[in-house]
Amino acid sequence: MLGTCLENVRNTVPLVHNITNYVTVNDVANILLACGGSPIMSDEPEDVEDITSICGGLNINIGTLNQRSIEGMFRAGAKANALGHVVLLDPVGAGASALRTNTAVELMEKIKFTVIRGNISEIKTLALGSGTTKGVDADVADAVTDANLDSAVKFVKDFAAKSGAIVAVTGAIDLVSDGTDCYVIRNGRPEMGKITGTGCQLSGMMTAFVVANPDNKLEAAAAAVCAMGLAGEIGWSRMAEGDGNSTYRNRIIDAIYNMDGATLNGGAKYELR
Repeated sequence: MLGTCLENVRNTVPLVHNITNYVTVNDVANILLACGGSPIMSDEPEDVEDITSICGGLNINIGTLNQRSIEGMFRAGAKANALGHVVLLDPVGAGASALRTNTAVELMEKIKFTVIRGNISEIKTLALGSGTTKGVDADVADAVTDANLDSAVKFVKDFAAKSGAIVAVTGAIDLVSDGTDCYVIRNGRPEMGKITGTGCQLSGMMTAFVVANPDNKLEAAAAAVCAMGLAGEIGWSRMAEGDGNSTYRNRIIDAIYNMDGATLNGGAKYELR
């Protein structure tokens, strides 16, 4: 059950190295603490190999790239691969600029990723080598809907098989596949899109879930997606008059902090295809 994946995070307290974007670095650290993990943040090339060596997982997020952090990503990724650690790629805004797209593609060429997590436009950019994004949000035309769900599931399965990674596409309907099976997840609230960083938070948390569940990586990745969406639902239900997106962000983190395995099992909305 998905709840066991969360309990394993709390029991093992996985240490996760995050090379993540400057906009959301604090929220990523806090969501990792809330789910039971332990975060370390470092993108200095001279520091990242040592930091990665003491961690169980590496979360690479390209949201605010610069040449120093790019070098750090490649050095940390190579070290994590050499040590057999979990490595996750969050290709924020891939397709929006040449630097983002080329960096994400080169990272995929040189680093073996355990998980790739992004919105449908970002994942299509990586899979097809081209694509368009509207900022860092998925184009409406690329949204996963009930009308195109069958083709979207096939696309995600095909890319997962081709890349050798678990692929998580997040949006109104979330898809998580290892190339054979695909979780179709319907947790979450549309208001989560009004908060900067819920995707970045999910990538950090997903890394911890996969590290803590080495024998059930696909289920762990799906559990993280369900947990984040469920936290969005719980947090929204506790909003009061006068609350806004800043309060909502905090309520989501609090919902993760207070979530247990039974709550996740009871609130997860998914089917396996």
